[in-house]
Amino acid sequence: MSLRTVLTFGTFDVLHIGHVNILERARALGDRLVVGVSSDALNLVKKGRLPIYSEADRLSMIAALRCVDEVFVEASLQLKGDYLRRHGAAMLVMGDDWAGRFDDFSSICEVVYLPRTPSISTSEIIEVIRRVL
Repeated sequence: MSLRTVLTFGTFDVLHIGHVNILERARALGDRLVVGVSSDALNLVKKGRLPIYSEADRLSMIAALRCVDEVFVEASLQLKGDYLRRHGAAMLVMGDDWAGRFDDFSSICEVVYLPRTPSISTSEIIEVIRRVL
């Protein structure tokens, strides 16, 4: 019997309860959860800034979560399909703020968008910290 692999992607900078919630819900949809963590360089391209925590630290934090079975570095947005195939993903899970943006991958695996945890985001946390400092 083959295991049902769920795959998700994210930067996971300034790890917070919203990240934990979506990872735990994603894991509950399959037998194993594989997480692609955006490289520092990819984050700079996507968001115009480097993450607060280094790529190595973010990989370690996500790998330490008991709901996560495997982590890897996501080096390129253009390789998402390759990552899904390489890891044998039966399902791609993303937050619903990305709804519709990954539907093209439905030819490779099931695509599911989960609701985000209300009232929390990394960007908001960073802004609160900036105001306090």
